[in-house]
Amino acid sequence: MIPILLQGHTRPLTQIKFNADGDLLMTAAKDKVASLWYSHNGERIGTFTGHQGSLWSIDCNKNSTLVITGSADNTARLWHAETGRMLHTWEFPTAVKRVEFSHDDRFVLMVTEERMGHKCAIYVFQIDSSTPEQSDEPVAVLWPSPVKATVAAWGYLDKHIVAGHEDGSLTLYDWKYEKVVNHTTAHEATITDLQMWKDGTYFITSSKDKTARLFETSTLNPLKLYKADTGINTAAMTPTQDLVILGGGQAASEVTTTSSRQGKFESRFYHKVFEDEVGRSRGHFGPINTLAVIPDGRGFASGGEDGYVRLHHFDPDYFKFKYDY
Repeated sequence: MIPILLQGHTRPLTQIKFNADGDLLMTAAKDKVASLWYSHNGERIGTFTGHQGSLWSIDCNKNSTLVITGSADNTARLWHAETGRMLHTWEFPTAVKRVEFSHDDRFVLMVTEERMGHKCAIYVFQIDSSTPEQSDEPVAVLWPSPVKATVAAWGYLDKHIVAGHEDGSLTLYDWKYEKVVNHTTAHEATITDLQMWKDGTYFITSSKDKTARLFETSTLNPLKLYKADTGINTAAMTPTQDLVILGGGQAASEVTTTSSRQGKFESRFYHKVFEDEVGRSRGHFGPINTLAVIPDGRGFASGGEDGYVRLHHFDPDYFKFKYDY
């Protein structure tokens, strides 16, 4: 499995995402620029330029016509995917840390930072794909408490929104009525990533407490636990084999004191059901900040603190892998 190295960013990656068809890869980084790439060969199609601060999050709709980005310049922006033209800007009092289209593409959620007296909030806006003009009035606003939300995602049939918090807890919201359905303690430290399974019935979380967990969306019941020996920044699930991929490593501030092997900067593969580690993929020179799997399971991509995206396409042997239990 020889990766394609994508060298399009000058600062650490914050989030990478594949579109629904898996032929495009979107990358967001702290260098204020979002990029769009072909996933089969790593060729860069273009960039989305206009933000004045680090990019924290990126997503696109199902038919890959619209891209949305969230940034530290206190804005979220909607872009035309094919031309890179900016269509709309939403302004907030603080940074936008996570953006995501709903499964039916009619709504988008935005998680804002808690800072300078402003509370963290999860905004839901309606998206009209037929016109560039979008409403600045949210259809719902959720106020995470007692601590801020770091990540959020749409649940099954877009009925609920699941949020992960700084204290390691999870909250299930009925967003249309702006009420809390369920709240539970999931981790002992900050939840760093939350990725839904394709039908929204369960999801995986990663945390600084060196674990990743699988949860059922409707009840927030824990299903599986994956343990590592370093903080986990991101976790993803593969659709073809029953595997999950974890990425993390030593804190970026301490990276210069260790080699890449000691820093634990590998992508780690665990069996989804039996929770055992079954393999690793090395290559990054700093912590892995974000992982994404191609929707049809042909491969995955990792984005690191080193500013590189490594795009992997699985070898035929991967698809023949059978777990010996």
